[in-house]
Amino acid sequence: MTQQIAVLAFWFSIVLLAGATVLYAYHFATKREDLSRYATWLTGAAFITLTASIGMRSSATEGTQLTGANALVLAAWALIAVYFVFEHLAKIKIYGVVLIPIALVLLVTAQLRGVTSGVVADLPAHEAALLDSWRVGIHVALIVFGSAGFLVGGVASATYLVLERQLKKHRTTKLFKRLPSLEQTDMFARRSVQWAFPAYTAALLLGVTRAIETDVAAWWADIVVILAVVVWGCFGTYLFLRWRRGWAGSAAAYLAVAGAVLVIVLRVVSQVVGGTGRFHIFGL
Repeated sequence: MTQQIAVLAFWFSIVLLAGATVLYAYHFATKREDLSRYATWLTGAAFITLTASIGMRSSATEGTQLTGANALVLAAWALIAVYFVFEHLAKIKIYGVVLIPIALVLLVTAQLRGVTSGVVADLPAHEAALLDSWRVGIHVALIVFGSAGFLVGGVASATYLVLERQLKKHRTTKLFKRLPSLEQTDMFARRSVQWAFPAYTAALLLGVTRAIETDVAAWWADIVVILAVVVWGCFGTYLFLRWRRGWAGSAAAYLAVAGAVLVIVLRVVSQVVGGTGRFHIFGL
């Protein structure tokens, strides 16, 4: 019964996010504040139902499964949570036009991969042992939130580049009038990365600690580990250059966009190689 309710809540989340996606798009096109409020309400309702679904499925399976499509569900959940936090802090809702559809795509992809089928991954004993630690749970949570923050920063940086291009060409199109200022966009991107980077750093340290504990052979050569370090290095460079060199503008924005693309590549690669007996068996 619990599993059935969890599936129903999951589908409600998809429907609510689909509605929010439409409303955010109409808000972007018309600037009607009532549409923005309705979109926020639908997104909040989707977050609540998705949280309930994750909790009930975790209860039904005696713990949240970190394998396969569940990683996509956790990523969607974290992306919505991070977006809400920054929307509240910055009072800018325009990024919901991009970020909420991304969360929707993640959930639909998870469904296509059978996340609500009720099948629990049956891992071999040596792989299950890798997950049997409190460090793994915290590692996954921090990776998910850090990646979501990087993605938010990348979207804001892409918006900055669009704005800058419009200004250089002296164009005042409807698109330009719908976007926030360059200063707001740059601030939003910087703060997103600033908050995400410590979480991602802590996640990597926990992952390394767990790898050393379990004595996995050549864990450092795993493609997911390598890409994670590249992502960390990219955003670490971004923050260093902004702090010590006073970087701003398009140069910093391009680096943040590149980092966000790497985050997406990492997620795709981890889904492909996850569950194949490699170090990252859970596809995160």
